Amino acid sequence: MSRPSHALRVFAAEALKQHRRLFGQPLVVFSMLVWPVLQLATTYYTLRPVATASPAAANWPTAADPDRLLAFLATGTLAYAFFFSLVQSAWHFSFERSTGTLELLFLSPAGRLTLMIANGAGALLQNAWLLTCFTIVALTGFGALSVAAWWMCGVVLLALLIPAVAWGAFLNSLLVFSRDSAFLYTILDEPLWFVSGVRLPNFALPAAIQIVGAVFPLTGSLLAVRGALLEGRTVAGLGPTLAALGALSALLLAAAAVILKAGEARAQRTGKLSLA
Repeated sequence: MSRPSHALRVFAAEALKQHRRLFGQPLVVFSMLVWPVLQLATTYYTLRPVATASPAAANWPTAADPDRLLAFLATGTLAYAFFFSLVQSAWHFSFERSTGTLELLFLSPAGRLTLMIANGAGALLQNAWLLTCFTIVALTGFGALSVAAWWMCGVVLLALLIPAVAWGAFLNSLLVFSRDSAFLYTILDEPLWFVSGVRLPNFALPAAIQIVGAVFPLTGSLLAVRGALLEGRTVAGLGPTLAALGALSALLLAAAAVILKAGEARAQRTGKLSLA
């Protein structure tokens, strides 16, 4: 069997497994849209009074325009949903240690890194498609959509999809060999949106937080998404951001491959599924 055909079969199998385990009920599909919309509404009606009743609008003109502020927060919610769905996926993937199915990862002839990528990509596609459609319709309705060319929507999708899949593969590989998955889940929940500029512009964050945020691919994805959808920037204008995203994605995939190789070698040598 050719490598592309093998990879596609792995992708299909992992996506089907996740769908059956996590998305078997219609109510789950409904919640995929309701939860982000409620989160967006809560953020907007919390931030809006503060923005209008303070000098914030002088430094951040977006805060003075309800439609532009809502569009800013909507794109943040969309990107956050992409990345946080992969945090949840990796957390659930780590549960396979207790259910006994994790051994199949090491017994399977499928490539280890391919399985990590497939697991994350399957969760991403099932979690984010509905919110993506909703966000595009909402931005159009707000009148805040400003795109230089129609094909920039494809650039936006890639700027979200590729870093998110790389992030998911890295988290999956890390949590497979992590003893305290709950701890990692906690530190990648609330801090993820705060340091990445999901609800506040990056320039409003302290310099130390901006440096920490640069480590997370969500930060770069948000810069690309907002630049392309809300500011009408072209590929040339987003060149440095896209290049940095590509480099960070490659680094995350390389780190995932190294962790998997080292972790499996240790498991074979010691019989323990832990890097510590």
